[in-house]
Amino acid sequence: MDNRFGEMQVFRLVVETGSYSRAARQLRMTPSTVSKLIARIEARLGLRLFERSTRRLSLTEEGRAYYERGGAVIDDLDAIERDLSGQAVTPTGTVRVTTSLAFGAMAIEPILPAFWQAYPEIAVDLALSEEKLDLYLERIDVAFRVGALPDSRLRARRIGTSRRLIVAAPAYLDRHGTPRSVDDLVRHNCLGFSFRRAVPVWPLSESGRIVDRAVRTTLLANNGETLRRVAVAGIGLARLADYHIRDDLKAGRLVEILADVVAPDEEDMHALFFGGDNIPHRVRVFLDFCVPRLQRFLREAAG
Repeated sequence: MDNRFGEMQVFRLVVETGSYSRAARQLRMTPSTVSKLIARIEARLGLRLFERSTRRLSLTEEGRAYYERGGAVIDDLDAIERDLSGQAVTPTGTVRVTTSLAFGAMAIEPILPAFWQAYPEIAVDLALSEEKLDLYLERIDVAFRVGALPDSRLRARRIGTSRRLIVAAPAYLDRHGTPRSVDDLVRHNCLGFSFRRAVPVWPLSESGRIVDRAVRTTLLANNGETLRRVAVAGIGLARLADYHIRDDLKAGRLVEILADVVAPDEEDMHALFFGGDNIPHRVRVFLDFCVPRLQRFLREAAG
């Protein structure tokens, strides 16, 4: 009997649990049985689905494609059976989301209560991190990210544009003076990021020339919220997203500097996900609910 669908379900659980043994416990099978089922799929396809090591399982490119497309088949069959059996079609499950600390706290968290009113059966697993987590390894459904799109099979929905501003507290400027050009930055304390992809320069454009201005700092932090608080305390200059500091600018706790000499420092923000038109229903409704609201949030932040 052809049981490719059942094998696909076993494969999916191995991917989502991260090991044969954990999948076997949930399926009430032995790890050797699970291993044989995966080997049967690989033999039938003539390719490897997993890169095996003593530390962990990771998907090959073919394994990722099998997981995405096979998962869509499973979800579609579940939806068909719910429709035909007359069961409620309310989406259920968990949506795993990652974004930066500031965007998560200021943009996503405020809309979650309304989301749960509309979709009470969906749980949101929200990971706030300045690091770019691997969507496959971390089993993340949606990532909200700023910057150039990765060259990958991930799909994207554009949220809008985020502009970075150089800001300082009035008290700091009273003590140290206001920079008038990017060259003046070397004489100021410029608060910076410490995560791996950060570099000790601020890429700026002044009078048509691109300047990678090296800066000195007394603080390196792994998130923008720490930099914002320290800047408000009058410790130094910070280069932060407009949506992150708009309330501080309105209240006068921070002021923008070099706005008249530095060209707009803008980057697009997207919601990244995999699956295309076959994404799980829970992920689709999350995106359809959140994206328009987040687009409005960024437009309002830009003024």
